[in-house]
Amino acid sequence: MAITLYDATVPNYLQILRSLRGVLEKGLAHAQATGVDPDSLVEARLAEDMFPLSFQVQRVADHSAGALRDVSQGAFSFPSKDRFDYAGLQTLIADAETAVSGWTREAVNALEGREVLFDTGRSPARTFTAEAFLFSFSLPNFHFHAVTAYGILRMKGAPIGKMDYLGQLRTNL
Repeated sequence: MAITLYDATVPNYLQILRSLRGVLEKGLAHAQATGVDPDSLVEARLAEDMFPLSFQVQRVADHSAGALRDVSQGAFSFPSKDRFDYAGLQTLIADAETAVSGWTREAVNALEGREVLFDTGRSPARTFTAEAFLFSFSLPNFHFHAVTAYGILRMKGAPIGKMDYLGQLRTNL
């Protein structure tokens, strides 16, 4: 069986977007149960020199729904610098899930081989194929930021574990 661009992206994005939605829900419930203002978690960090929860969640959206959008437009888009409260982060992930769910197998597979311009203005512009952009840049970043968001909430005491991060596995059952 051949793996298509759709198979390698959309189901994986959806699995982790859904799991992160659940992790954020458990983080909110824990904050409420312990009398912590959920909005105080937005700026929580694993280490002082790392970005906070808000940044991590925003990048998960950017490297899933945003990555598919960027490939379809042929150019990397700079992430927004919007500020979100905890509820806003939950909405952002739900919106990303909705956007990714809207991609059909045919539309994603039609992106194969497309050129994606990556120009940050800080170094020479580069081009990727759609596959290289998604597999070597967006998917690794997507997972890094998702697991970092999980780690921040775990560090803050949310009762979450590995299966919360993995979410609903796509088994044959």
